This record gives sequence, C-alpha cells and structure tokens, in this order.
Amino acid sequence: MDTKQRILDEALTLFSQKGYANVYVNDIAEKVGIKAPSLYKHYKNKKAIFDAIIEEMNNRFAIQAKNLNIIGNDPAADARIYESLSEEEMIKLGFDLFEYYIHDDYVKRFRKMLTIEQFHNKELADTYTKLYVDDPLLYQGLLLGQVVSSGGLSTENVDIMTLHFFAPIYMLLTMCDRNPEREPEAFKILESHIRQFNKLYSRKRKEV
Repeated sequence: MDTKQRILDEALTLFSQKGYANVYVNDIAEKVGIKAPSLYKHYKNKKAIFDAIIEEMNNRFAIQAKNLNIIGNDPAADARIYESLSEEEMIKLGFDLFEYYIHDDYVKRFRKMLTIEQFHNKELADTYTKLYVDDPLLYQGLLLGQVVSSGGLSTENVDIMTLHFFAPIYMLLTMCDRNPEREPEAFKILESHIRQFNKLYSRKRKEV
C-alpha cells in the first residue's frame, strides 16, 4: 500500500473511532508514520482526505459491481439486467450486495464514521443522507421505473414501490451494524422481502 492509500486507510480508522471532528492532520500523519508536512504533499487538508475516501468508496463499489455482473451507476442498463434475472438469481445478487455492505471493512468504517458524526456535523449529516438515502432511492427509483415502463413490474406509484424495496434493506443494514449476531436473521428476512416484493409488484400476477 502506497503512502496516499495508507493516509486514507489510517484516517478512516481514526474517523470511525474518534469522529471526524476529533481527528487532526497531525494525528493521521503520526499513525501513518510521517510528519504533517509530508502528508500535505499528498492532501492539502483534512477535507481533501475525506473527499478522497469517498472517491475510494466509489471505486471499490465499481469493482464490486463489475464482479457481480452489474453496472452500478447506470440504472437503465441495470434495469435490463434485473429483468433477465430469475427470482433465485435476484436473491443471490441481493445477498452478495448486502454481504459486501456489512462485511467490507472499508465500507463499514466509513458508515460508522458517518453514523457517529451525523449528530455533530451538519455537512456530514447531509453526506450520510445523500449516500445512504437520497442516492439509493434515486438510483433504484430510476431502475424500477424502467422495469415498470417495459412491463416487468406493475405499480401505480414508482416512488412508493422504491421505498417498499429499499427501506427494509436499509433497516436490516443498520440492524447488523448494531447487532452483528443477528446477521443470519437479516439474510432470512432479506430473502423473504425480495420474494414478497416480486409477488406484490409482478405484472404477471396482476394479470392472472
């Protein structure tokens, strides 16, 4: 791991342990084993480190999406993939994505940091809402809306359907963050959730 990556890794660890506001550039430099002036050669300030951590998060998700044979940032393309999946394949994809979010150490530390800081820092609270509420709802809404338009699903309100899909998954994610021992229970609920969602919104079922 090069120095720039080590700076991000150590900074994220400190942020997740102490909170963003309580960590200073000197603290990060000390953990990396360099002096603060050397750190400034890579990142001009703590905010630049934070922005680079988000970029690293996006890069990691892009790699994970590719490994799962989805795009991850193109709802129209992912809608076509979604329509081609059987229910069992959809459940497997849901499991793989959920496992990534609860087990990837980098992702976990980042989410822990934002969970802590959302009550102390308005900017980080907004970042938390954007990354874990607004962006997923927008993306999944566009994806599901595309599937509805092509006839794969049926609903009178795509926004509510999107909430029906995403909200339980978000709830299970936060449950596992607080109580990791409940992970087996979360996966059982996730499977039931996906199956019920398909039954509720399946156009074929409504046409019978």
